[in-house]
Amino acid sequence: MALGAAGALGVAGCSKVPTGDTLARLKSQGIVRLGIAGEAPYGYINDQGEFTGEAVELAKVIFGRLGVGKVQPVATDFSSLIPGLNSQQFDCVSAGMYINKDRCAQVIFADPEYQMLDSFLVKKGNPLGLTSYQDVKAKKARIATGTGYAEIDYAVSAGIPEKEIVILQDPVAGLNAVEAGRVDVFAGTALTGREVVRNSTKVEATAPFAPLVDGKKKIDGGGFAFRRLDAELRDAFNVEIHKMKKSGELFRILKPFGFTQAEMTTLTAEELCR
Repeated sequence: MALGAAGALGVAGCSKVPTGDTLARLKSQGIVRLGIAGEAPYGYINDQGEFTGEAVELAKVIFGRLGVGKVQPVATDFSSLIPGLNSQQFDCVSAGMYINKDRCAQVIFADPEYQMLDSFLVKKGNPLGLTSYQDVKAKKARIATGTGYAEIDYAVSAGIPEKEIVILQDPVAGLNAVEAGRVDVFAGTALTGREVVRNSTKVEATAPFAPLVDGKKKIDGGGFAFRRLDAELRDAFNVEIHKMKKSGELFRILKPFGFTQAEMTTLTAEELCR
């Protein structure tokens, strides 16, 4: 259903974007197209068949205050989000996307609405004692992660050959793979980990940890991405994000989706892009 909607809207979204103020155009149209990856808790379809998630609900509030009455989520594969944004299929994207140097070369980001550590999905009791990517390497554990995930780079930085990393569609597929014994560990965000194992009797999420990259602990932050020509739209979005951080409203919106106070952040996109 989600991918079908993405395809249908993607065709219409390929027409040339009018020149001028993007925010003024969005106000005039009354709708903003938000690219998501169909992954809980960031942006997904719930049991009632409705789009929701922290990115979707946050976008509704911020764009509403910017004068854009409707948010149209468009689901696609995670790896297609930035190409889709730059080919004008979406007006912005947010899908648990970490802000990093490589992505900052392609798009511009609003300041992150959260920071995040990593966690592993492992068999109950964590029989191999896996608490870091270095453990995975040392114990020759079979590791999987998601398409386009930052965890691929963290595993490679720990000395795990990229060809040995199993790439799966999403954390649910990772949970299933660990339960079935096809892999020993699925690497993802701490938030995704604790959410996806809620109803599992065979798999648990390890304690959150900061990956080591070049000997330094790496704390990530996720935020909304915009086309490089849309700096004014990004800046207007940022103004609202900072108001919501200061008032506590941001946390109130994110909390129902499993975020904790520890995941609120003062990091900036500029810091993360470096």
